Amino acid sequence: MPAKRIAILTGGGDCPGLNPAIRGVVLRAEQLGYDCLGLQEGWKGAIDGAHMPLNRSRVEEIVRQGGTILGTSRTNPYKKDGGVPAVLATFKSLGLHALVAMGGEDTLGVAARLYKEHGLNVVGVPKTMDNDLSATDYTFGFDTSVTIAVEAAERLIDTGRSHRRAMVLEVMGRHAGWVSLFTGIAAGADYICIPERPVDAADLAAKVKAAHARKKVALIVCSEAVDMGEAGAEKLDEFGHMILKERGVGEKLAKLIEKSTGIETRHAAIGHIQRGGPPTLFDRILGTRVGLKAAELVEAGSFGRMVALRGNEVVAVSLEEATAKLKTVPPAWFSIMDTLTAAR
Repeated sequence: MPAKRIAILTGGGDCPGLNPAIRGVVLRAEQLGYDCLGLQEGWKGAIDGAHMPLNRSRVEEIVRQGGTILGTSRTNPYKKDGGVPAVLATFKSLGLHALVAMGGEDTLGVAARLYKEHGLNVVGVPKTMDNDLSATDYTFGFDTSVTIAVEAAERLIDTGRSHRRAMVLEVMGRHAGWVSLFTGIAAGADYICIPERPVDAADLAAKVKAAHARKKVALIVCSEAVDMGEAGAEKLDEFGHMILKERGVGEKLAKLIEKSTGIETRHAAIGHIQRGGPPTLFDRILGTRVGLKAAELVEAGSFGRMVALRGNEVVAVSLEEATAKLKTVPPAWFSIMDTLTAAR
């Protein structure tokens, strides 16, 4: 009797930790007697059936690699004509027993609907460098992206001090400010801008001026989606999210600071550099652990569930719960930010 088949897909933005997670699923699934294949380019591969074989020899060396060997896309089957029936047809034509979907709120939101509406055997693995899934304490990709951002911030401080400038670092983060928050705290920023709190121009200017007077340099870390009080139509992707690449928040903040303080100000946006490169130790271990657990959930028949990190335990939670709302920065963090960036 042939072994049952598990498919794996990675959807949405890539991030370090995906390959360790793929590796974890495959190695544990093989141990449990399953064959594995990878659907290519996220839900796009689930629609058109594009796939590749996955086995120990293919995945055993990828724990140190960034990105995803399966490719990814922001395809939404529910926004494509015939998309959902095509996914169901692919599931049948490839003889799949289960699907492990790795992604953030969008990718896992599709998985949750397919389970609820069609009874598809799906298990979710949380992946997002934004760390914005509410059902898990941390997602892999976040630690690596913040580590990269902190290094960039430290380099900006060095050059900023040399030229007696204020420096603005723009980091990723769509609706949740965790990347900006943790980067700013770890790098000793003088001001931190997050989407959850609109920019107070007067407070920003006062703190930048005070920091620059003390140190001859000031560092401002901002999220790419920070609220600048602007109005206007935003371009949206297939999941209804604004496309951020043209907003230029860092540049706008730099101009605002220079105009309001008289301090020469420069900006830098590291953008997709945060997505690439080898995963940190934390993300390699977390990716591996959730991958192993996902295969175990398939074996147990525990579908419609997502693997989550709660404390130091890897547990299963409802996919519906996991995608119900975003985990944004709560107000309790605001006082911490204010303390660390107080003008003196």
